[in-house]
Amino acid sequence: MIWDFGWSGALLLLIMLAAASIRILREYERGVIFLLGRFWKVKGPGIILVVPGIQQMVRVDLRLVVMDVPSQDVISRDNVSVKVNAVVYFRVVDPQKAIIHVENYLEATSQLAQTTLRSVLGKHELDDMLAERERLNVDIQQILDIQTDNWGIKVANVEIKHVDIDESMVRAIARQAEAERERRAKVIHAEGEQQASEKLLEAARVLAQSPQAMQLRYLQTLVNIAGDKTSTIVFPMPMDIMDVISKLKVDKRD
Repeated sequence: MIWDFGWSGALLLLIMLAAASIRILREYERGVIFLLGRFWKVKGPGIILVVPGIQQMVRVDLRLVVMDVPSQDVISRDNVSVKVNAVVYFRVVDPQKAIIHVENYLEATSQLAQTTLRSVLGKHELDDMLAERERLNVDIQQILDIQTDNWGIKVANVEIKHVDIDESMVRAIARQAEAERERRAKVIHAEGEQQASEKLLEAARVLAQSPQAMQLRYLQTLVNIAGDKTSTIVFPMPMDIMDVISKLKVDKRD
């Protein structure tokens, strides 16, 4: 009886040991195995065996992580204080490095993203933050990707979400934009006046070279005036017509 209990106890112990040794890893998971505290290998996905007390396993998720970067106080190069937040897309490409080289790769990536966001945006003016977001996104992504490479992490993308400006600065920007629009309007008006004067000068030169063209222009002016609803039209008499009339009077006297 004691013999039977010994065998049944041992069998039960083996079953419990085997159950405790089985690990199931999903397709997007990997297991970093340590043997007596030293790195052994990376296993998964599927069913793997981990010897209790001798081996330890740390699960690593290989899926893309979407991390929100909290709002950061940034002072731009032109001394404008703004609040900027962003989102970082990254994933683990080397589970061994992600577990061994950094204590908590999620927290480390979050802190690095915050400091990098402040550092990069602080080198640019406010206009660049508002108009050049795509370029700034690429700059931040490249810096993060280089610095997290030793952690076995690949930063796929960085997107700046919001750039919040103080209300007083919003009014100042609005006044600046209005002044810029007025300046452009005055420049366009001045350019139009210059072009018009050049065309008038060119037309005057053409008319001066061709008396017939001057007469045609004169008649066209009379037609335009006659089209108005006026009862009396006063217009200057060309001097050459007066000369012709004077000659006719002299011929009649003779």
